[in-house]
Amino acid sequence: MAGFRLTKPYTMPKEDLRQAAQRLADRLEREHGVRSRWEGDSVRMKGGGIDGKLSFHDGLVDVSVRLGLLASAFQGPLRAEVQRYLDEMIS
Repeated sequence: MAGFRLTKPYTMPKEDLRQAAQRLADRLEREHGVRSRWEGDSVRMKGGGIDGKLSFHDGLVDVSVRLGLLASAFQGPLRAEVQRYLDEMIS
């Protein structure tokens, strides 16, 4: 199963980080049909051949994504989209 993992340090307040994570989850739902649910300080995202988790702890945002066979064709663009979002929205 294809996938990727991204990490990024953060110093922003946890509530701001949670809002940024929710905006990403909302965007993925709107554009790719991915559903999300919160589990503590993690948001789980699943659907459309994507199974992912964004969590934040100890000053680090950790994004792990597994892709099904069809979704794996979009691994590069999806990874780039998530990385760009982290770079723009997480500080």
